[in-house]
Amino acid sequence: MPNNSIQIAIDGPSGSGKSTIAKALAAKTSFVYMDSGALYRAAGLYITQNNIDPTNEAALMSMVQNVKLDLKYIDGQQRVLLNGEDVTTKARTAEAGAVASSIVGVSLILRKWIVDISRELSVGKNIIMDGRDIGTVIFPNADLKIYLDASAKVRAKRRVAELVALGHEADYNDIFAQISQRDYRDKNREISPLKKATDAVVIDTSRLYKNKVLKRILELMKERGLV
Repeated sequence: MPNNSIQIAIDGPSGSGKSTIAKALAAKTSFVYMDSGALYRAAGLYITQNNIDPTNEAALMSMVQNVKLDLKYIDGQQRVLLNGEDVTTKARTAEAGAVASSIVGVSLILRKWIVDISRELSVGKNIIMDGRDIGTVIFPNADLKIYLDASAKVRAKRRVAELVALGHEADYNDIFAQISQRDYRDKNREISPLKKATDAVVIDTSRLYKNKVLKRILELMKERGLV
């Protein structure tokens, strides 16, 4: 294995396959997968549970000074801890996710907090992290930057299929509208908007199966001597 602390950044819009690819890539390379979104969802959960006003800077400053967020691997699965409690499942509620999505674009305090935690957790590890600003903000000097993309129509169809497979009802038009709105919000938020890093390799996943995407990224890693 080459030098330690290799950083692979995978960015892209919601539903482009970032998490799926990042987890699979980590499994193939023995790199550590880090889900930055889990930290935001945990923060959103804390804000929800404690009725904190996301626009109250004093309350947020107190939060970042007194709350402990961490990512641990238990039985091979990433778990997010909030003040020592495993809140992986609780943090995936729609309410926590909505708060997380909203605070990303408006709170510099929380944004800096999560960025600092992400960087701290990555020290001394070979990391694969996915998100929307990993290659532009969190790891601007990453050894490899990937930008996964896919049309909103394709991403909506995938989301509908996922929900149906879980036994939920899903309306394509509603899902498409939600994804389009999320895209607009992510790309136009004031703080750390979604955008492709200038040195990122773009892979359109609209017509590519997971194995082909993985093969392409592994080829890029080998070309750069990262595996």
